[in-house]
Order: sequence, then structure tokens, then C-alpha cells
Amino acid sequence: MLAEELENQDHYEIVDGSRVEMPPMSAEAQFVASRLAYHLSRFGIESNLGEACVEVMIELSLPAERNRRPDVIFIPYSRWKKNSPVPATNAWDVLPDLCVEVVSPHDLCDDLMDKIGEYFRAGVRLVWVVYPRHQLFYVYESPTKVYGLTRTDILDGGAALPGFKLPLADFFPEGTGNSTQS
Repeated sequence: MLAEELENQDHYEIVDGSRVEMPPMSAEAQFVASRLAYHLSRFGIESNLGEACVEVMIELSLPAERNRRPDVIFIPYSRWKKNSPVPATNAWDVLPDLCVEVVSPHDLCDDLMDKIGEYFRAGVRLVWVVYPRHQLFYVYESPTKVYGLTRTDILDGGAALPGFKLPLADFFPEGTGNSTQS
């Protein structure tokens, strides 16, 4: 099997009941997603709120069948009991409080906006979109209430993750990415 075939194997989402192959995350996006999941899980476990996962397909309760694979999710213990086994299915039937999309060079804006809308229609409370190359976080509190953060800001978990704070200067080390700051 070619390396390219291996990279694309089993990386898909379900949209309108059909399997849609997805390109793999870039190495940069994987690193950012893993790092963010670490911070979220550490906070969630210490505060007994929940845990984060990377690249887990979730079932979205929408009229048309949707199984999406956010780059990071935060599952509160109120929706999945602490230390409960994760099902051995392709998609997890649990609604996260937070979905994170880490933008890779191949991602399309229309697809990203579709996902954001779907997450909120399914009941997700908060969506973060991360642009690693530009060291930007966009925080969506709803599909229309959004604000941007740069590496000089502190990411706040809001009502979905009360008490979570992450200085983005620590998250995006100086000299990385193509920062839009002057």
C-alpha cells in the first residue's frame, strides 16, 4: 500500500448519509490539536468537568445524518460519566460542549462554516477555529457571535468551560507561524 493510501485510510465523515473522504490533518494542525487537547484535558480532569479527545467522530443529532470528526472535542462528565468506557463504534453518540477545528492549508471556508452551523444546531455550546499559521483563534459563541484572539490574548472557556484560561502567548511560542501582528 502506498503511503498516500495509508494516510487517507479511514479518514472520513458522514454527510447526508454518505461517506465523504477527508484529507488528513497537516502535521502542524495535528500538533496544535494535540497540544490544545492536553490543556483542555488537564483542566477538565483537575476541575472534574470532563476530558478532551482528538479526531474522534461524533454523531450529530440533526435531521440529515451527520457524523463529523472535529479536530478536538471536550466531553463534559455530565454527558459522559467519568471513567465510562468509550464505545468501540466508528462514531461516538455523545454531544461535546466544545468542538475545535484546526485549519490546515487544504481546508475550505464553506466546509468549515457548514460544520460550525451543524455543531450549533446539534447543541454544541462553543466552537473554536484555530489558524496556526497566523496564530489566531476565532471563538464562536453562536454561528453569528464570534470574536478573534491573537497570541497576546487569553483564551477563555466561557460558560462551556468555566475557569479555563490559556494565555495564547504560551500556546503559540514567539517566532512560530506567520503572525498577523505587527
